[in-house]
Amino acid sequence: MGQKIKDTGGVPTFFSSQVLEADRFYLDASGRSRRPIAVVCGGYEHCGPEYRIDRQDFPYYSIEFVARGKGTLTLAGRTVPLLPGRTFSYGPQVRHVIHSDPADPLVKYFVDFTGRKALKLLADHGLTPGTAVKLAAPEAVLRVFDDLIANGSGSSRYGPAVCATLVELLVLKIAEAATVEDGYRAVAFSTYQSCREYIRQNCLAIKSLEDVAEACHVDEAYLCRLFSRFDSQSPYQYLMQLKMGAAAVRLQREGKLVKQIAYELGFSDPFHFSRAFKNVFGLSPAAFRKLR
Repeated sequence: MGQKIKDTGGVPTFFSSQVLEADRFYLDASGRSRRPIAVVCGGYEHCGPEYRIDRQDFPYYSIEFVARGKGTLTLAGRTVPLLPGRTFSYGPQVRHVIHSDPADPLVKYFVDFTGRKALKLLADHGLTPGTAVKLAAPEAVLRVFDDLIANGSGSSRYGPAVCATLVELLVLKIAEAATVEDGYRAVAFSTYQSCREYIRQNCLAIKSLEDVAEACHVDEAYLCRLFSRFDSQSPYQYLMQLKMGAAAVRLQREGKLVKQIAYELGFSDPFHFSRAFKNVFGLSPAAFRKLR
């Protein structure tokens, strides 16, 4: 099979030549963008039988996704098999070795990016550089990569901004579809899901995190650690978000005082309710009701 390489823009020196086919784009490798998230390059690669990457370091943050084929990955000293649906991240000071199986070469997608919020974006969603996860629903992630290539290869002046937004969507889709393979982490993740679901189903009746912890048979400190590890908000923030969403619906109906709604949602103090509502929506219950 002859090489079919399509590179849009300048070609960074770190692009591998050990590929049979590729569709890659390049936006800006200077790393000097002031955007919170700035895409450097990305694309699709059908690896050759001898494909091997061994880097001690990398100047950008990167997410790679295996669409087809097999291989092995050594990431931060841990070796895992590369199979379809596997996604992994790396970045500065994270050694990574990617080796394609000669009998079934890898077909993979990647995006490299930088920016002052890049590391936080990954860390907040369980993709700290050096992480590898398996996706339960890889199709949604593949669609985002296709959109990245289409927008990164285009000539629109909005392309870089669109690609930056797509990277954030990509991380969210990966977090949503990720499955947990480590035994201890799987138990913790299952407990987190159970606690989150309990809060969702009982948010109107829950008065404190103590209620949640008791019902889910965990202590409050562990409940908070679970959300810190697997979520982007605390259990209290999640509870308030649900309660205030229910409050917003009630406020749009006629005939109920603010204090009545506060009591219905488990607040003994209407002033506490009003402060919580304003923290979520940015305005008081009374002001929100006037918006109708």
